[in-house]
Amino acid sequence: MDKLIVPVSNEGNDLKYYVFNEELFNIIHDTYLTIGHGGRNRIEYELNKKYKNITRESIMLYLNLCISCQKKGSTAKKGLVVIPIISNELNSRCQIDLIDMQAQPDGNYKFILVYQDHLTKFVLLRPSTHKRAEEVVYVLFDIFTTFGAPMILRSDNGREFINKIINELCNMWEDLKIVHGKPRHSKSQGSVERANQDVENILSTWLQDNKTKKWSEGLKFVQLMKNRSLHHGIKCSPYEAMFGCSAKIGLKSSVLPISIINKLKTEEDLEAAITSMNTGDHCEVDEILIEEKNEEEKIGNRINKITAVRTESVVNLKTQANRSIQKKILSGKSGRNRQNQNT
Repeated sequence: MDKLIVPVSNEGNDLKYYVFNEELFNIIHDTYLTIGHGGRNRIEYELNKKYKNITRESIMLYLNLCISCQKKGSTAKKGLVVIPIISNELNSRCQIDLIDMQAQPDGNYKFILVYQDHLTKFVLLRPSTHKRAEEVVYVLFDIFTTFGAPMILRSDNGREFINKIINELCNMWEDLKIVHGKPRHSKSQGSVERANQDVENILSTWLQDNKTKKWSEGLKFVQLMKNRSLHHGIKCSPYEAMFGCSAKIGLKSSVLPISIINKLKTEEDLEAAITSMNTGDHCEVDEILIEEKNEEEKIGNRINKITAVRTESVVNLKTQANRSIQKKILSGKSGRNRQNQNT
């Protein structure tokens, strides 16, 4: 089947397709599952990367047919004004929390360890058997030796708990120096609670979609879904803020149509498909096949992209914080006015 594409500029690989009516449902459905039933804004953000003519009305029609979304939509929302936590650089401040899953144990696993960087909102999820500091330290040590260690580490499981974790970490790693975060204001605490709730919601829908109760096996998928989805505060995905590019799911993230991707078996098949499409420099898959002539320049461009995305994330978080503060002030004035009227 021939595909219509949007005319592209000479500056980037922004090839987008027009979708036929008969493939509209499957495209929305598949994208929806990859972001863990993420809602209108997240699915719209993901679809717009590759497709041109999928409207918000089409997305809402699909969402209105989703039972899981209807259940989430019917849940009463708390009237809490959430003030985001702002960090100016990666690993400046990170959060460690445990989600209690004792009511739904998976073998020996009874907790979900949630680690989040406050600038990028990038999360790492691990199953845990106990709520002991020793087990948390083992997981954190693996994370720190991969991504680096934060300057400030905090947890909502109590100061004694986080102090023990930091002491154990410093005993294992002599060069490490971390301070524990101060107790958080209830309004900023809402942003952490919302992130944990988001993890639980995505996990719940994953268990339903895969008809299983083994949530420990789903955490890696949930972690990817959470990190590749649009974050309202930073206006991009946590993966983009961390790595400067969208998360790739193999060739499915390329500009090749799914009908062609499903037929590919070898690199020769891939080369033939790219040649037949005759998309030239606009095809993202070319980057896989063409040897990079200037790797230093490529790495420099990626570093600049990451810096720009993170700088914009800080600006967006500050904007959200200011709006939340204004909303809080207006809410307080409204409450006082009603009290004066009653008296």
